[in-house]
Amino acid sequence: MTIAMHWQDWVALFAQYLLLSMLSISGAITTVPDMPRYLVDQHGWLTDAQFSSSVAIAQAAPGPNVLFVALMGWNVGLNSGGYASALLGLCATMVGMLLPSTTLTYLSAQWGHRNRDLRSVRAFKQGLAPIVIALLIATGWILASAHSDPAKDWGLWAVTAVCTLVVWRTRVHLLWLLGAGAFLGAMGWI
Repeated sequence: MTIAMHWQDWVALFAQYLLLSMLSISGAITTVPDMPRYLVDQHGWLTDAQFSSSVAIAQAAPGPNVLFVALMGWNVGLNSGGYASALLGLCATMVGMLLPSTTLTYLSAQWGHRNRDLRSVRAFKQGLAPIVIALLIATGWILASAHSDPAKDWGLWAVTAVCTLVVWRTRVHLLWLLGAGAFLGAMGWI
């Protein structure tokens, strides 16, 4: 498939991903339903197969969930004329997807730091702390129980409990705990 893209098309692609970034509240994957409408149906820059492959390959590959955005831009660029265009497409989609959310996060963090003494900011942070802790515990529980039976793999559960207590009560760096867990696993003790 070969398409002709002009500079206005590249700007429109970038602008579309800027808009999608502001809609991606729980990650870029939530904006997938609008992408084929724009890339496949409206402009014909990708085929249905290229679109589906971009999502499937990125989801199967290790790494960030947002990689499918880069693959879509890469495929649009390849369709328009080769590797230089593919790199331009990759940059247009990834920068478009990441720039607004990154900027918003940075500005919010700066504002929160400047206003850390305000009662509302302190209340927000204190209210968010139990949610973060609960999510971390839930993640640990899922990771620990995904491939083990507590009655059979008591060592794994003991290491999980000890690491939880160490992280909670001390300032020991997480890499030391990770290294200790790797050592215990390499020795075959857990």
